[in-house]
Amino acid sequence: MKVVFSTSSVHARDRLDFWREEATKAVVAHEFNTVVGRSFQGQIRAASLGPLALALLDHDACAVEHTERCIRRNSDDDLLLQMALGGGTALRQDGRDADAKRNDMYILDPRRPFSLRMRASARMLVVKIPRWELQARLGDVTALTARPITRSKPIGALATGFLAMLPARVDELDGSASAKIAQQALDLVALAFDAEAGSTPAVLSSSRTTTLLRLQTSIESRLCDPTLRPAVAAADAGISVRYANALLAQEGMSLERFIMLRRLQLCRRLLEDPAHALRTAGDIAYSCGFSDASHFTRRFKAQFGCSPGECRPRPQRSES
Repeated sequence: MKVVFSTSSVHARDRLDFWREEATKAVVAHEFNTVVGRSFQGQIRAASLGPLALALLDHDACAVEHTERCIRRNSDDDLLLQMALGGGTALRQDGRDADAKRNDMYILDPRRPFSLRMRASARMLVVKIPRWELQARLGDVTALTARPITRSKPIGALATGFLAMLPARVDELDGSASAKIAQQALDLVALAFDAEAGSTPAVLSSSRTTTLLRLQTSIESRLCDPTLRPAVAAADAGISVRYANALLAQEGMSLERFIMLRRLQLCRRLLEDPAHALRTAGDIAYSCGFSDASHFTRRFKAQFGCSPGECRPRPQRSES
């Protein structure tokens, strides 16, 4: 996984502000504090696995609050699957308090407040999952938030073991394999939470899910192609536009809106990546399939509530 931010690259006086900003980009908007003050150290790595965004955070002890104010700033609709790979975490959401020990995983819903207290030498794997992907398998996850899954049961051990391997392997996977493994990971996670809840059986990769995966894979492989239109994406997946819209309708999404959303999300990821700091917003937009800069800017601001320029990282001041 690629290092996207380290506190070692900024002056101590700016360290906490930069960490909060970068952790917000990698995970979700939050309030942050730490007992170690300006001596706080942390590093963030990032990668993608099909439709999933992965972040690996190594840091000192800290506390995180996802408040109502933060919810209003949230720009996406992902669910968070988190796993403590080092240290432990005390967490709270939906009136439930829990203690996640090493290798425990749990779900958080950024639509509602939550809090985390992470102990020293923390290592946290965060998987951002499109809401519909998990809800298609488990239904409403409100009853599952802040309920850690441990290795005490076979399926829990299998799911957490699978997730624990991802940081070391994710960069080796090509696009096709990445998309398939993402679906397998989601199936394992759904089975583990279903076993814990003992409720309606999880819905795994049915023919509908397989067709949806084929459609998504088609879109992802041609996302930067300006000629990609709903009819083209549906034809590549071997289905009609009407059926494609029906597959996406559960989350209030049409095929056209889904293509636009994925292009905007890709643009935002590149704009926030320091490796692309020298590229103009227009260049990034064109490389992601947009053909009109002003149209891109309007759609970007409507989706994220800020202009493309406003979401770019501030220059980091080095230690002196």
